[in-house]
Amino acid sequence: MAEFDLAVRGGQVATGFGTVRCDIGVKDGRIVALAERIADAAQVVEAGGLLVLPGGVDSHCHIEEPSRGGYVGAGEGEPPLTVNEETFATASASAFAGGTTSVVCFIPQWKGFGVWERYVDYRARAAKGMLDHSFHQIISDPTDIVMDEEVPRVVAEGVRSLKVFLTYEPLHLSDAQYIRVLAKARELGCLVTVHCENYAAISWRTAELLKHGMTAPKYHAWSRPPVVEREATHRAIALAELVDQPIQVFHVSCAEAAEEIARAQARGVKVWGETCPQYVALTAADMDRPGFEGAKFMCSPSPRTTEEHARIWEMIRRGTLDVVSSDHCAFSFEGDKGKGQNGRAAPFRDIPNGIPGFAARLPIMFSEGVSKGRISLDEFVRLTSTNPARLMGLAPRKGMIAVGSDADLALWDPAKKVTITNALMQHAIDYTPYEGLEVTGWPVATIRRGEVVMREGKVQAEPGTGRFLPRAPYDFIRPRGLVPDGFDPAPARR
Repeated sequence: MAEFDLAVRGGQVATGFGTVRCDIGVKDGRIVALAERIADAAQVVEAGGLLVLPGGVDSHCHIEEPSRGGYVGAGEGEPPLTVNEETFATASASAFAGGTTSVVCFIPQWKGFGVWERYVDYRARAAKGMLDHSFHQIISDPTDIVMDEEVPRVVAEGVRSLKVFLTYEPLHLSDAQYIRVLAKARELGCLVTVHCENYAAISWRTAELLKHGMTAPKYHAWSRPPVVEREATHRAIALAELVDQPIQVFHVSCAEAAEEIARAQARGVKVWGETCPQYVALTAADMDRPGFEGAKFMCSPSPRTTEEHARIWEMIRRGTLDVVSSDHCAFSFEGDKGKGQNGRAAPFRDIPNGIPGFAARLPIMFSEGVSKGRISLDEFVRLTSTNPARLMGLAPRKGMIAVGSDADLALWDPAKKVTITNALMQHAIDYTPYEGLEVTGWPVATIRRGEVVMREGKVQAEPGTGRFLPRAPYDFIRPRGLVPDGFDPAPARR
């Protein structure tokens, strides 16, 4: 019997803290050896001339998520119950095609409903996919029963992060509700992740724009300028600092918001910032296209300007923004279930927000970052794998190439030039906002727990082979123990 189940030979192994030419030995799905030469293996993957990266960890993505009407602005009436078009099977294929092996996605909550039933349903949905997965629990209605009975039960199952929105009509929390979530998260040892935009400001701007007949998709950006993101980021951090609860600010689109994070980090506050490829590859001008075409590029926060791209890259280099996710939240362009579910003449307010991005995340960040000299290879690895795994409590099992870690690997051709097309994305959605973008650097094989699940664009994993990743308490997100005046109304569980 061979000593190893798999050997990956001859590649330049990028750990995020240096690159070395070595072989990787895998046994029972784990990395068990890093050596100059591994000869005795049942299966060999030759990686000569390639980089060997940790499999990508996408800690912010929406998959097969039941919702009531999608991520829209301030629409009226009770929207219908729908399910996100991206199933766990199609999401897995798209992720593997782009070099990602693990995800953290979202269990929904709707106002007037609890969370436990949704958790059970979502676990069953995720089990049909191929990706290793963990969850954030969305909190949109923090009632006594939800916060005191159901959330502790979900956390005990291994869900270690709570997601809140400070905007969107069906989802946003008041400051008092947000504080309640922060306090409960501190008690239970959870991270809180926050969508930071000011609900009241966006509602006011939206109403005024529509009153003036400014309804086209391009006005989505006008409804939520950087100041509303900056204000909400400042408020989210200030209230988290008051409670002494660590938070991550999701999808930062502008330097104004990132500066709020940087100032808090300088004070020692435990706050982390995330951004996404759309904030270095798309602009608000993409929404200014004829007819309904601009809807393809609508997401929140809105893409900004090319000048803002440079500022986001600077914030990445400074370490203020230390995670890059896809925020894959996808709606097809054609048909009546996606972007056009409220009609193709609908005002921007009633067009679902969100764009597809699973398979594009790593290639865009590698091409725009490493290939163009904006960041190093080590920084790329940390941004897309190591840092999200660490922040989400998945390291060292995920996001690392180290003895004992899961054998999740992406074999990468750093010189390969590819023009992105929707077919290459392998998702369930009928378009990609990155159509026609040429990138340098592309994954040629993806390995999940020692199994080759993608080779040369062909996904070969079996449905139902993904694993749930329960997260136990971990020190990285432990509160600092600093509260104003020494008065602690929300003591952390030790």
